[in-house]
Amino acid sequence: MYKNEVYLGIDTSCYTTSVAAIDREGRLVGEARRILQVKQGGRGLQQSEMVFQHTRNLPDLMQELFTKPLKIVGIGVSARPRPLENSYMPAFLVGLGLARSLAAASEIPLHEISHQENHLEAGLWSAQGPDADRFLLLHASGGTTDLLAVEKRADGNYELTQAGGSKDLHAGQFIDRVGVALGLQFPAGPALERLAATADDCIEVPVAVRQGDVSLSGPATAALCKLESGADPAALAAGVQYALAETFVRMIRNVAAQKEIFDVLLVGGVASNSYIRSHLIEKLAKRRIRVWIPESRFSLDNAAGCAAYAFRQGESRYE
Repeated sequence: MYKNEVYLGIDTSCYTTSVAAIDREGRLVGEARRILQVKQGGRGLQQSEMVFQHTRNLPDLMQELFTKPLKIVGIGVSARPRPLENSYMPAFLVGLGLARSLAAASEIPLHEISHQENHLEAGLWSAQGPDADRFLLLHASGGTTDLLAVEKRADGNYELTQAGGSKDLHAGQFIDRVGVALGLQFPAGPALERLAATADDCIEVPVAVRQGDVSLSGPATAALCKLESGADPAALAAGVQYALAETFVRMIRNVAAQKEIFDVLLVGGVASNSYIRSHLIEKLAKRRIRVWIPESRFSLDNAAGCAAYAFRQGESRYE
């Protein structure tokens, strides 16, 4: 039986188990993902619970992915949160363990990257750019609010350098704290976006930006105080979205001017918010900063970036 040759991607992040397959033409031939379950009213999961759910989810997702005949020729996996020497989180060991086992048993190449690099690779693959030697990457999610300067190395891979970001609360934490207070299920991003879309007004929430550094704990506290004072839930949700969007605009604008880099790629769950995306495109265009946007599902946690990275590494051997 003919089997389509593919590169397998595996990502076991804090709140999503995901696998994906990209063929030797760079096309996605299948993916499967499952969001980890958080009890109603909860604000997160312990690492042990993440490991348990990933361990339970991966066999189901692999069976779902391999309902069609596929032959794995390379594997990419998220092995740690960030591309830093001491970056570590137990949740990623589940995906890494499966990837190492498959690679050893099948005698195929294994390519380890970080979860942040997985987002970068997924964004580049989906948005088809930026095709530049230098650009900015905004990674905004529940566990990260980073603005990174990205530089292409001679080997075709990328060097990521911190250029800005939050000094306290992350963007997703801001959304979740307000969202849970509003009675929304954790993680609250999608529900808060839907609630904001029904608003007739937008309650002002402060923005705190200094060059590339931002603070979100103060704005979050202010938003919660407004809720306690009887603020309209939908209008407050709209205010949170606006505050985050404007925070990102000012941070990117400042760093872009300082470093003379005028392309920015958006990735992460918070960066998948359609209002935030539109706000950034409109405001940054006035500064001639081009915004690159992957398809929303590839901005969220997914394994396509790992598969795309393995594809780039594998197919370079045949050039």
